[in-house]
Amino acid sequence: MNEKYGKLNYISIIIGAFMSSIYVNFAPLIFSRNPSLRKDNLKGIAKLMYQDVSDDPWDKENLSKKNLDFTIESIRFIDMYSKRLINTNLFKEHKDNFVRRIGAYIGEVIKRKINQDFNWYEMDSVKQYSDNVEGLESRKKQSVLYSEKREIVISPLSVVFQFLEGSSPYTNLQTYVEEMIKNNS
Repeated sequence: MNEKYGKLNYISIIIGAFMSSIYVNFAPLIFSRNPSLRKDNLKGIAKLMYQDVSDDPWDKENLSKKNLDFTIESIRFIDMYSKRLINTNLFKEHKDNFVRRIGAYIGEVIKRKINQDFNWYEMDSVKQYSDNVEGLESRKKQSVLYSEKREIVISPLSVVFQFLEGSSPYTNLQTYVEEMIKNNS
C-alpha cells in the first residue's frame, strides 16, 4: 500500500482507520446521556398544606402555619385532614394533587427529623442508581426521598396514595412517619 499510494497517503489511511475504530467503539459512550439523578424539590409543595387552604372553617383553623410546623406532632393534623377528605367529591376530583401535597408534607417531616443526606428525586431517575425502588408503586412523575450514601429510598407519596385509597398497612400517617424516622435515623 505504501508503494501504490505514497508514504503520506498511507499514513493518512492508517490514521483514518484508527480514528474510525475509535469512533465506532467509543461514540456510544461519548454521546450517550449518562443517567443522572433528577432532583424534585417538594418543599414548596409541602408548604401548600398551610398556604393554600380552603374556606372551610376546620381547614382554616387546623391547617395553619402554626399547626403545620413540620414536626412529628403536626402529622396528627394531616391525619385528621386526610380522614375528612377521603370520601369527598373534592378528593375524587383532585386525588393526585392531594396525594402530592400530603406526601410532600409528611416526607418533609421525615427528611427534617432524620436530618441526613435525603433529598427529593424523581423515582425514574433513582431507578438508575438503586435497586431499592423495586416493589414501590410508580405513578406518573412520582418523587421519592433518596439517600445516595446509604442507598435508602423512602416513598411517602406511595404510602399516602395507599392510605387515601384504603389499602395502606398503616392505620394512620403518624405511625408511618414515626416508623420511617426510627428505621432511618
